[in-house]
Amino acid sequence: MPTKVPNPDDFKHLSPSLHISLSFPEVPETTTAILILFHGLGDSDAPFTTFAKNLNLPGVLAISVRGVSPLPPALLGLPDYEAAGPAKHFHWGDDLTLSPSTGDLDPDPGFSKAEQLVLGKLVRETLIEKCGWETNDIMLFGFGQGGSLALGLSSRIRQVERVVDVTQGDSATGTAFKGAVSIGGPLPASMISTVTARERSRTPVLICHGRSSETLDEDALDLLRKEFVDVREVKWKKPDDSMPKNRDDMLPIMQFFADRLRGW
Repeated sequence: MPTKVPNPDDFKHLSPSLHISLSFPEVPETTTAILILFHGLGDSDAPFTTFAKNLNLPGVLAISVRGVSPLPPALLGLPDYEAAGPAKHFHWGDDLTLSPSTGDLDPDPGFSKAEQLVLGKLVRETLIEKCGWETNDIMLFGFGQGGSLALGLSSRIRQVERVVDVTQGDSATGTAFKGAVSIGGPLPASMISTVTARERSRTPVLICHGRSSETLDEDALDLLRKEFVDVREVKWKKPDDSMPKNRDDMLPIMQFFADRLRGW
């Protein structure tokens, strides 16, 4: 199937289950790759739409996705007048549960709903089947919980599919994204295949975190190296896992994007 540059009408069927914002290159017909962005816990797609426009990656269509479920107003401590308005704070998990060890929100609440909508509806049904793109045309970027989703989808996409060729017999082919960036988000155990003899994911990943990160410790990094072939780590000078704030923070991310846009 020939590749078709997506237009807004191609995504209408996703609403209201999945809300997205599109940022096209200055000349849409020059689109050669797609970047899907996932915000952090309690945020929305709007700031990441602005972030994508500021990135201004050449020939890249950016799709900023809103979390699949709103956060309860009571959890946010919002005043009544704001709680009564439209939801502005979203998350990616199947549920909101507290970790028994820390009392904080569980960093791995399950992502099956997000996987179904993003990987099933947006990626496979829309970008691949309707518009003719391939998974290795698509990059993922996520912050916090959204970074965990990006890594989780990159793990899930490697599921081996059996391809039968009448001349060559039965063979196995895997799939991979063009690349994935996670800022402060670890790989969720719930999105790792339980198949014992699984191959490592071929999606190249970049992990960015502060020097005092609480979520991306050595255990989390070891798990990534166990599940992915190509893991690149950036430990920022700042202590936390916040979004990039200056050139030093952004440089390794831009270098990764440039490398992946030159690659397959």
